[in-house]
Amino acid sequence: MALRYSNCRNVWRKALELIKELDRCTGTLPPYNSDLVSEVNNEIKHLIESNLEDARLDEENRSSGDVSLLPTIICRHSAIARNFRCLLAYHYNRLRCIRTMRWEFGGILPPDIKENLSQLELEWFSKYSNSLAQYMRSVGEEGINLTVNLKPPKSVHIEVRCLVDYGKYEMNNGTIVFLKKNTRHFLPRLECEELIRQGVFEHVVS
Repeated sequence: MALRYSNCRNVWRKALELIKELDRCTGTLPPYNSDLVSEVNNEIKHLIESNLEDARLDEENRSSGDVSLLPTIICRHSAIARNFRCLLAYHYNRLRCIRTMRWEFGGILPPDIKENLSQLELEWFSKYSNSLAQYMRSVGEEGINLTVNLKPPKSVHIEVRCLVDYGKYEMNNGTIVFLKKNTRHFLPRLECEELIRQGVFEHVVS
């Protein structure tokens, strides 16, 4: 019985490591830990199977007067619930971070962030991005971009420096601007904010 309780106390440590991983990476999104998630899921499956077996044995023990296995079953059940909560917290907080990135970077994630997402997270981001874009297009006659001007602007135009050789860029009024690395431009804020989020422009603060 002592061995059963010792194992029961240790089973949740892998799930807790998922939470610690997020806590260590506050402000960033670490790579999706598929191996550890799989281990926690397998652990839950093993605990459930062990409880089902012990529940059957406990029924037999009652008739023979042997020691009840109920305390161990309850202990395992608590570990299962704790593991579930850790998995939910891990995935929920990652999705919150991914949702915030949609508002910061637009519909295209930077490659270094994109590679940290699981396939299911990439699919969720795509669906959320499409839903947000569809809603913004439905507002008013011409739609509205809710991802720009999240803070009140101090001026209509801003000075930016191009960080990459982007090439030709057509503004909303039809004007063509050639964006070459290290060139500076004085452009409408609305034209620049999404390119700033994508890493094409850098806001030059005088």
